[in-house]
Amino acid sequence: MNKKVSLPDFTIEKKLLNKNYKNIAGIDEVGRGTLAGPVVACAAILPNAVPSIKKNLVNDSKKLTVKKRIESYEWLKTWCLDYAIGSSSPKEIDTYGIIYSVKQAMIRAVNNLSIKPDYLIIDALKLENLDIDQTSIIKADEKSETVASASILAKVSRDNLMIKLHEEYSAYDFISNKGYGTKKHLIALKEYGPTEIHRKTFARVSD
Repeated sequence: MNKKVSLPDFTIEKKLLNKNYKNIAGIDEVGRGTLAGPVVACAAILPNAVPSIKKNLVNDSKKLTVKKRIESYEWLKTWCLDYAIGSSSPKEIDTYGIIYSVKQAMIRAVNNLSIKPDYLIIDALKLENLDIDQTSIIKADEKSETVASASILAKVSRDNLMIKLHEEYSAYDFISNKGYGTKKHLIALKEYGPTEIHRKTFARVSD
């Protein structure tokens, strides 16, 4: 018997809509643990609950296959009421640390939205510098369709960037590892040293 897959839903959003919040943005980030490239965040506002026919496309991005993620990304880009990307560079991460940089990427994503949100659902962090009502939920991308949508848009946006960077830094195999510390990536680091897009303060880069 097939185990039923648990998908995020619109329960959190419905409760907020019933409290008269209108534009609820879900926020998530990707690339926190990579050795190279930026950390990328997305803020997404959905028009309503994900239609039944598309439910299987919206989940924590890590639980979707590459093919399914890309399909979801292409659909979400047109279906979302609004979404925006924000990022923090490797230099910023080295200067200020990863948590600060993740928060900055999230704040930039929110500020890049065309529609000003009146509530934020954030995966695991609180954005103290934004004067917007918000809640921080651990593993929000597994619970909220809005955050799950943001996680997919952030993940594919960052993947696309790392694929482009592979053309410039092909020895590091970014097309396959997206900046994570795979065997091939670590071998290239030992042979050629870090590039300008590596995070110099991260242990396996500075070793």
